[in-house]
Amino acid sequence: MRECFELRDTDAGGRIGELSVPRADVTVETPALLPVINPNLDTISPRRLADEFGAEILITNSYIIHGDDDLRERALADGLHDMLDFPGAIMTDSGSFQLSEYGEITVTTEEILEFQHEIGSDIATPVDIPTPPDVPREQAERELETTQERLEIAEDVDTGEMLVSAPVQGSTYPDLRERAGRHAEDTDLDVFPVGAVVPLMNDYRYDDVVDVVAASKRGLGADAPVHLFGAGHPMMFALAVAMGCDLFDSAAYALYARDDRYLTVRGTRALEEIDYLPCSCAVCTDHSPDELRALPDDERESELAAHNLHVTFAEIRRIKQAIRAGNLLELVEQRARAHPTMLDGYRTLLDHAAQLEQSDPVSKGSFFYTSHESARRPEVLRHHERLERLSVPDSLLLTEGSAPRSDEYDDSWRVEPPFGPFPRALSKSYPLTAEVPDRTDRAALAAAADGVARLVDVNPDANITLAHDGWPAAVLERVPDDVALVDLTAA
Repeated sequence: MRECFELRDTDAGGRIGELSVPRADVTVETPALLPVINPNLDTISPRRLADEFGAEILITNSYIIHGDDDLRERALADGLHDMLDFPGAIMTDSGSFQLSEYGEITVTTEEILEFQHEIGSDIATPVDIPTPPDVPREQAERELETTQERLEIAEDVDTGEMLVSAPVQGSTYPDLRERAGRHAEDTDLDVFPVGAVVPLMNDYRYDDVVDVVAASKRGLGADAPVHLFGAGHPMMFALAVAMGCDLFDSAAYALYARDDRYLTVRGTRALEEIDYLPCSCAVCTDHSPDELRALPDDERESELAAHNLHVTFAEIRRIKQAIRAGNLLELVEQRARAHPTMLDGYRTLLDHAAQLEQSDPVSKGSFFYTSHESARRPEVLRHHERLERLSVPDSLLLTEGSAPRSDEYDDSWRVEPPFGPFPRALSKSYPLTAEVPDRTDRAALAAAADGVARLVDVNPDANITLAHDGWPAAVLERVPDDVALVDLTAA
């Protein structure tokens, strides 16, 4: 068990946790956003990030500091916390991003970890190889081997109380990502960034991002704090948290502001296209779009960056509340409607429902069926799997209607889309209290039929009758042939 990370609440793959950062003497509540600080720029000061936005942790680049004589001397003399004037935890990157952009860097893993320790970093990063998506498998395997060798080197560097991250690479090969996760889990390192996903996010390949994270998580332990490197847009935070990511670093707030772009949880808008500001942060209540556009360049950039941060931190708080309330997947579903590729990401997330079910609470507040994707949620899968635990009589009626008054059957159970059959005594148990539209869609009916099929499969000797409200023929084809069918709408 990793002593630096403790889980408090879970929902689907998402969790609220506490990351203890001993060198900073702080505990960071996750999910957490790490604003990226460029040591050569000061769009929003680190002190303001803490005081105004509530940032508990940030990330900056030790390689940039190492390569600049003035910055290096200041960092060595004053330490990162005083140099940046930040009271929370500070994570530092190693130069791997520059390696992916420019092909080479001038430091080794030992050198950059020792430098990060010398300047007072609280969470350091070794020099991994960020293998891009879709490369030949041989390249992905070769570069993963190099990354794993460097993680083993990092274990032997004396870093004191400084936490050290263990990046998980493997390109877009799920088996390599899972292997990388297992290797990282077996080290003595502390935080686990899933790396080289920025190209996927830049191309809106959220389905591939989900598969990459899901594979990495299969290799990592349940108590491993997972950092999604380079994930900075609030539109996809809920999806990433539902996958099991705990930390996000974002330069988007500043980069978009520099280009006059305005962040929302549904995407990004060019400031010149906005007639009404849909946000109630201080920036948007104090300015009209015309007033923002009229500001001098530096001031407009600062105001837009502040708005972008307000939106981003608000989404993190919204996600935490959704986890606590047990409705994270409903928030993910809302965000998935912001863009077709986000919907691809959500549907891919549900491909991993069995993996999510392992951490999803057995009982929550409510289950809202809001689209056909809801039929694939972990709660539905769990109900089908647990049907084998129920005692079934010799003769059983499954019905969407009322219990029969005759003694034709030994017992009568309810059938409720999308869950399928269950004893009436469980009607008040989660998730069978679900709110489902009266106009039930085909996916919910199909899931209910699959539940019937599952019950029959684990009770082959029972005589089962299904009384349904006019289910379509294509749905009834999912029901085993030896189940007697009664159409309640034909009476």
